[in-house]
Amino acid sequence: MAERGRPKAPLVLTDEERQTLQRWARRAKTAQALALRAKIVLACAEGATNKAVAERLGVWPQTVGKWRGRFVAKRLEGLSDEDRPGRPRTIADERVEQVVTKTLEEPPPNQDTHWSTRSMARQVGLSQTAVSRIWRAFGLKPHLQETWKLSTDPQFIDKVRDVVGLYLDPPEAALVLCVDEKSQIQALDRSQPMFPMRLGQAARRSHDYKRHGVTSLFAALDVATGRVIGKCYGRHRAKEFRKFLDEIEAAVPDDLDVHLVMDNYATHKTPLIRNWLAKRPRWHMHLTPTSSSWLNQVERFFALITERKIRRGIYRSVAALRAEITSFIAHHNADPKPFRWTKSADDILSSIERFCAYNSAAKV
Repeated sequence: MAERGRPKAPLVLTDEERQTLQRWARRAKTAQALALRAKIVLACAEGATNKAVAERLGVWPQTVGKWRGRFVAKRLEGLSDEDRPGRPRTIADERVEQVVTKTLEEPPPNQDTHWSTRSMARQVGLSQTAVSRIWRAFGLKPHLQETWKLSTDPQFIDKVRDVVGLYLDPPEAALVLCVDEKSQIQALDRSQPMFPMRLGQAARRSHDYKRHGVTSLFAALDVATGRVIGKCYGRHRAKEFRKFLDEIEAAVPDDLDVHLVMDNYATHKTPLIRNWLAKRPRWHMHLTPTSSSWLNQVERFFALITERKIRRGIYRSVAALRAEITSFIAHHNADPKPFRWTKSADDILSSIERFCAYNSAAKV
């Protein structure tokens, strides 16, 4: 039986329109609303009634009629969403550009080091809220400032490739250990008991403290297993580092070569240490570049123990601090998990090259 109702305007597609609609209809994940509209128009172009198309595609006949009519009136453009109702914009693009340009290129006129939302609002004649929205839209944060440092080591490239090569492709029958010291760890005792966390309120501690002394943690991280060899000493000299090397030697199997990754701190290069290493041909030293502690994986362990144990701890003596550090290392070694190095040397050097090129262009 023929479909009743008002007569439908003929829907005829050009070859170009048909190809575009078929491409839209094939979309598997993106723009599914547009894909459905394209399928409706293609089905209607085959001569099917609105009711038949609705049953085939699982939509209401009114939906089919809407998009059939939109296509007949505006062709492909009619299938796009129309502008949503709402309050029109009150800030023109020129005003937005003015705010962004001033933020990036002009200093504040009142001798401040950076713009605030209030000072920018006074300067451009907008509300503080409007300036804040513009800054959020463009990712501008004048109140923040980050630091950076590039190594000036003339052997930077060679050292990066050497150390990263050990991480990504360690030698066989060998142990790769990242070694460093976390010096001057303070045993701090708060002047008042700490208030525990409550609903809606973070834990609190007094600002003032009593200092009971310091210790230095020497640590060696096994890159393959994540296990840590650690020892606390009262001072941070070549003498203590030599003692720590003896600790490492006692814990390492005799049939393995040992590759030490460490920085070029003066303690690591004294005649005492050089002579100790020279008598042990299976030990190999790999120095990280200057100002490149991020290349030493044991620094990540130092960040871990600082965050989870040292920073919030309360220690009434150096002995108590050392006991807590030793306990943390033992707990860590009970279920060690290695840090996974993902960046190749080429990736690191390319990133530094892009950083230098970007900042050179910015200075110009």
